[in-house]
Amino acid sequence: MLIRETTERLLPYGPEQLFEIASDVERYPDFVPAWLAVRVRDRQAGAYCTDQVLGLGPLRLQFASRTVLDPPRRIEVTSTDAAFRQFGISWLFEGRAGACHVSLSVDVELRSRLSQAVLERLMPDTAGSIMAAFEQRARQLCAPMKPA
Repeated sequence: MLIRETTERLLPYGPEQLFEIASDVERYPDFVPAWLAVRVRDRQAGAYCTDQVLGLGPLRLQFASRTVLDPPRRIEVTSTDAAFRQFGISWLFEGRAGACHVSLSVDVELRSRLSQAVLERLMPDTAGSIMAAFEQRARQLCAPMKPA
C-alpha cells in the first residue's frame, strides 16, 4: 500500500538556510531517523545522485536516488530502484515575513509486501518524523530571522 503523506511547518528561519539543511543529504544519518548511510556518487549542476541505506528494525533498504535542486525553493528526490514501486520526496520552501513555510511530501511504496509492512509499522508517520528531525536540526544550526 502506498504511503502518501504531507506535513507543513512555519519556521522562523530563511528559505536559504532551510534549503541548505534539506539538500545536505550526506548529513541525514546524523539527524534523520532510519538513515544509516548516504554517499553522493555524482554531482551535476542542480542535481546529484546518491546511494542510500535505511534501517527499519531488522530491515536494511539500500537504494539509489536522484535529487534535483531548485534553490532555495524546491528539492525533488526520486528513485527508480527495483526496491520501489514508487518513491518520491518533495521539499518546498516559501519565504514569509520573518519565517519560511516548509512543506514535505513523501510517496513511498516498496515492491516487497513484507518490507512495506515493516516500513508502515516502524515509521507510521514518515513525513512527520523526517520533518521533526529537520526542525530540530534547524534549531541547532540556524539563527531565527528578525521579525519584519
